[in-house]
Amino acid sequence: MRKLLWVLVFPVSGAFAQDSAIIRRMADDILTNGQAYNNLRILCKQAPARLSGSANAAKAVALTEAMLREAGADTVYLQPCMVPHWERGAKEEAYAVTGNGRVSLAVCALGNSVGTPATGLTASVVEVRSFDELDKLGKKGLSGRIVFLNYPMNQTLVNTFSAYSDAVRYRVMGPSAAAKYGAVGFILRTLSTSLNDFPHTGTTRYDSTMPKIPAFAVSTNDAERLHVLVAKGAVKSIFMKASCRMLPDAPSYNVIGEIRGSEHPDEVVTVGGHLDSWDLAEGAQDDGAGIVQSIEVIRALKAQGIRPARTVRAVMFMNEENGGRGGKAYSDNAVADGLQYIFGLESDNGGFTPRGFSIGAKGAQLKAFTDWAPLFEPYGVYEWRVGGGGADVDPLVRAKAVVGELLPDSQRYFDFHHAGNDVFEAVNRRELLLGAVNMTALIYLVSKYGI
Repeated sequence: MRKLLWVLVFPVSGAFAQDSAIIRRMADDILTNGQAYNNLRILCKQAPARLSGSANAAKAVALTEAMLREAGADTVYLQPCMVPHWERGAKEEAYAVTGNGRVSLAVCALGNSVGTPATGLTASVVEVRSFDELDKLGKKGLSGRIVFLNYPMNQTLVNTFSAYSDAVRYRVMGPSAAAKYGAVGFILRTLSTSLNDFPHTGTTRYDSTMPKIPAFAVSTNDAERLHVLVAKGAVKSIFMKASCRMLPDAPSYNVIGEIRGSEHPDEVVTVGGHLDSWDLAEGAQDDGAGIVQSIEVIRALKAQGIRPARTVRAVMFMNEENGGRGGKAYSDNAVADGLQYIFGLESDNGGFTPRGFSIGAKGAQLKAFTDWAPLFEPYGVYEWRVGGGGADVDPLVRAKAVVGELLPDSQRYFDFHHAGNDVFEAVNRRELLLGAVNMTALIYLVSKYGI
């Protein structure tokens, strides 16, 4: 559990006064000349739907490699990794059969789902709200049926990522939990805090000891509608059809751009996001925003003529969404290459207004961050949490790095997460650049002082 770290903030003075002035110059440059928004447009429009193993993921590798060179990185290179390759295939179909005809449902297959038979799948439906209800129904209540798992995200949790953490188990483990009792299909209420018509995908993981059954998400609006119909006993059956399939692992790459350290080049400070995205839209909030913010860190340091004392790397991690292979490849290399990995910062919570940072540190290491806290107040960051980093930098703990992540405002993130409306136009330029300002400031400080 993350604990909120309350920090008394005083005016910047003494040792950090010069840093305050440097950060001010970098912030002014990013807010007026920053390229993150333009880069996001290019990434989203030229390489949308960047699911690992796809042609668009390969195109995104080439695009971001060019962006890092344009940003002024001293060295840009590709780090190989083998990644899962799942294809959605034709657009999914689903409808409820009632006494009055068919009720169409807005659905999408969950990531890594198997497909249905070519002619589709038809079965009666049972609605449950939890794994406990699944267990109580058992084989007698579930065998041969489609499970509709209708678990709304908890609206009382103000931090929407807490609500997501609570609900995501049903997406990840739900299909196999239903298959355990003989269910033939699975439909999940979309993980979103909003009521809308967009189904949200996301990875599911099959238990190898259970049959693999087709797994869909249904939009929150249609989940509400289906709930009413099921409660009335109006649904005779559900039809679902999908042609998705899993292919052999494919070769891909992390994209890395670095500025070599002037005093401690063997000490590495990492900043990054994940280059892959789900395939329903453009992957703008998740995680094009984190990608272009990380590239902007390189551009901003170079634009101010700052030669960091420690090596700064911007890493575009591949395959965060359905495997985490890029983060593992980077951390494996970090453990083996003999360099000292100081810090890993990730941006994977959307391009919204920055509110704070989560830091996986304690004691003297944590104090370094709290000492810097006053430098961030002018740019809207007041919150420092004891926690950790994102999925791609957390493995760097194996290399004894401190990890962290940017914490933007969370209220709108799950309107777009893994959905068809996660497009470039949903990102606000000002918010995106403010995130880049705070990321650049933190990377600058760590690269100068260490931890």
